[in-house]
Amino acid sequence: MSKRDNPRYREENAERFGRGTSGKAGRGKNADRGSRGAKAAGREERREPSRAPKREARPFREDRDRRDRRNDRDLRDSRWEDRAPSRSQAGPEAFSGSSDLIIGRNPVTEALKSGRTIEKLILQDGATGSASMIYALAKERGIPVERAEKQDLDKLAGNRAHQGAAAIVSPYDYAEPEALIRQAEEACEDPILLVLDEIEDPHNLGAIMRTAECAGAGGILIPKRHGCGLTETVAKTSAGAIEYMPVARVTNIARTLEELKEKGYWICACDMDGTPYTKADLTGKIALVIGNEGKGISRLVKEKCDFTISIPMKGHINSLNASNAAAIVLYEAVRQRTK
Repeated sequence: MSKRDNPRYREENAERFGRGTSGKAGRGKNADRGSRGAKAAGREERREPSRAPKREARPFREDRDRRDRRNDRDLRDSRWEDRAPSRSQAGPEAFSGSSDLIIGRNPVTEALKSGRTIEKLILQDGATGSASMIYALAKERGIPVERAEKQDLDKLAGNRAHQGAAAIVSPYDYAEPEALIRQAEEACEDPILLVLDEIEDPHNLGAIMRTAECAGAGGILIPKRHGCGLTETVAKTSAGAIEYMPVARVTNIARTLEELKEKGYWICACDMDGTPYTKADLTGKIALVIGNEGKGISRLVKEKCDFTISIPMKGHINSLNASNAAAIVLYEAVRQRTK
């Protein structure tokens, strides 16, 4: 009998054999499975805290997105509410009939057919269908046509349905060029006419109209394109002169100057490289040409002028505002007529 089979020996060493047995069991396959299971459980426990915030974060993001959309909507609504009532609160019919903007294809078409004075037609890029007929009517009447993106038209129309068409109309009527010239010659033997070459600032146009009316000028000629028309700002700046001073729009300024020459007018350009205005002869039938605020008189128009006058500059600034220059030259022409 071996020592290990001896019952007494086993009884005395039972505790050691038990540790050894458990030790072998701990090193067995079941123990390995148990350790792997414990590790997996540990990983699950470690993951659990990281998953919980993610489940809680989804509604937070949704609430935040919903809040941002609501804020954007409120901001947009307040922006439209800040507009004038005619654009934000009145309906399309009231707005198109009482202001200087007509929107919608049918209202624009009828305005074109009726002969109403239209400053500019704006069509949406890519507009089809009746837009081609509207374009043809505008071209037939010689009305400038511009293309615009949908978002630009939306902004212009105050976010109302415009159907890709809008027309800017003048709140004041223009005179016909021939009628303006005839009326000026009937009122004065040697009339003074003002020809504005692409004046863009409505404040300048209004100020020039005011000076022209006070100086007794016969009328003002402006281009149909690339220049300011008769707007509410012009009317306000003119201090009421718009009600008395006739303004006519012409298609081509250079051609109009040629026609004035045939009628016996002297064409005088007001520019920086001319004879001092006090030494020039400004008597007789004369048309004074005032150029654009930045570019001055265009080359083609200047070539049609008979002579050029200038206003001496004594300071550091080398030019005057267009309306100031027009006032100085106008009253010099009036002075020479009354001396």
